[in-house]
Amino acid sequence: MKKILVTRFSAMGDVAMIVPVLKNVLEQNPDVHITLVSRGFFKPFFQNIERLSFKEIDLKAKHKGILGIYKLAQDLKKEKFDAYADLHNVLRTQLLRLFLKFSISNIASINKGRKEKKALTRKENKKFTPLKSTFERYADVFRSLDITVNIKQTLTHKEEPLTPILQEKILFDSTKKHIGIAPFAQHEGKIYPLVKIQNIVKTLAQDPELQIYLFGGGEKEKKLLEEIAQQNINTISLVGKTTLEEELQIISNLNLMFSMDSSNMHMASLVGTPVVSFWGATHPYAGFMGFGQSEENSIQRSDLDCRPCSVYGNKPCWRGDWACLDIDETIFVEKIYQILK
Repeated sequence: MKKILVTRFSAMGDVAMIVPVLKNVLEQNPDVHITLVSRGFFKPFFQNIERLSFKEIDLKAKHKGILGIYKLAQDLKKEKFDAYADLHNVLRTQLLRLFLKFSISNIASINKGRKEKKALTRKENKKFTPLKSTFERYADVFRSLDITVNIKQTLTHKEEPLTPILQEKILFDSTKKHIGIAPFAQHEGKIYPLVKIQNIVKTLAQDPELQIYLFGGGEKEKKLLEEIAQQNINTISLVGKTTLEEELQIISNLNLMFSMDSSNMHMASLVGTPVVSFWGATHPYAGFMGFGQSEENSIQRSDLDCRPCSVYGNKPCWRGDWACLDIDETIFVEKIYQILK
């Protein structure tokens, strides 16, 4: 059995994106066993994957700083890995590669394509062309280690049964169709205006055949989404009510998820739930479309030659008007009903 060490510590969406790649590697290489090192919070993403072991990294205590990464390396050396696939390629994993250099002979790291992404997002002389997907960039790391992998982007629905306790907690009505709405993202350039989200929720909530679940995280989002839920029938905020594992189970029971270019899109992809996605300052061309998701279901402004101006949505709008966020709410509602039918 060939033992492969894999690292990816963050961010949530990026960690979720490695799941289908690891599954493809393992399915196509029955002689491979993977040990993934990541944050413990992300462990539910990797449950029930044969020949995959999860090792938690504690970056706030045990594995903090240079000494902490050294301790991690010493611990990993005992496993006698045949190869190391660094799917993160940041300072911490670069240090880890250095510490493991003489104990693992075959090491490869991700090429993030920064030059191409800069050309795609620059203001002048923009090279507007689809870049290699992040899934292929992950797969390339394994190919560099002489591991065969062919990425098959198909959306496979895996509905997980909800326990009676969870059904009661989220007021799940099995007679209705279920829509998830995740209106937030890490950066402003990815977020559809909340007032427009409220209008979409209001319209959908009037349909007696629909049940709407609102997804988010943190106290600020919890307060905002609870207010929206209280103002609309058939609408429930899940913020602070479920674990990550339960959230994945709920998403697997949705007919559709409406999200930003965010981790929720990638979580829905893990369980095969179709996504209507909003793209503002970012663009699917940068390679972050959800696994198996259709670009036909991505809502974005195609009339703005300034897009995309950012890979992550973290840059200020140089025009000053955030025109990329200005899309009529009815377009989303129509797309949602189109998929539901």
